[in-house]
Amino acid sequence: MARVVVDVMPKQEILDPQGQAVANALPRLGFEGISEVRQGKRFELEVADSVDDATLARIAETLLANPVIEDFAVRRVEA
Repeated sequence: MARVVVDVMPKQEILDPQGQAVANALPRLGFEGISEVRQGKRFELEVADSVDDATLARIAETLLANPVIEDFAVRRVEA
């Protein structure tokens, strides 16, 4: 078995209202020096060793991310 992490983020040109809300709240909470926040999603999958990278990319592209407005990165990690 292998652990796979899929990180999904809004594309840079897409507005991120959740990230903007966090960025706007930080100074009110006393945190300075943060100029931008982008909020995304993280998925962790336990997969059989036989599942190849192309299959993982297809899973991310068809189910976990909306490729029109989101970018994704798939990586295998140490368990």
